[in-house]
Amino acid sequence: MENYKHILLAVDFYEQDAVVANRARDLAEKFQAKLSMVHVVDSIPITDAGYGADIPFDLDLTAELMAAAKKRFAVLAEQLNIPEECLWLEIGSPKQEIIRIAKENAVDLIVIGSHGRHGWALLLGSTANGVLHHATCDVLAVRLQND
Repeated sequence: MENYKHILLAVDFYEQDAVVANRARDLAEKFQAKLSMVHVVDSIPITDAGYGADIPFDLDLTAELMAAAKKRFAVLAEQLNIPEECLWLEIGSPKQEIIRIAKENAVDLIVIGSHGRHGWALLLGSTANGVLHHATCDVLAVRLQND
């Protein structure tokens, strides 16, 4: 097995992100690999059913979510000593954006948390599951404890 050269940590800001972040940092140290980080604010349009599905509310919710994410992202990046050029804070589909970032930046390992959801939660979609099945590089899904 070849050593990993570029590891991408995908964070979602759940309580157990430190577990996933520490695993990624440890692997980067072990393999002397570049460590990068991505967080994606899901672009879920909010609409008023009374006007139809095409008209969004006049709310700047995305900007508020991005501002909050930017603060948490910066703190975690500083803790992990990840330089700014290795950070991606995106808006869109988490699965698609993580995979895109990985491809565009020659990532050979994605580290992501997995909540091990079952039933309805699994049917509604899991970012870790989507990344695992569509990424062109290795994926380490770090099992997180369910609440």
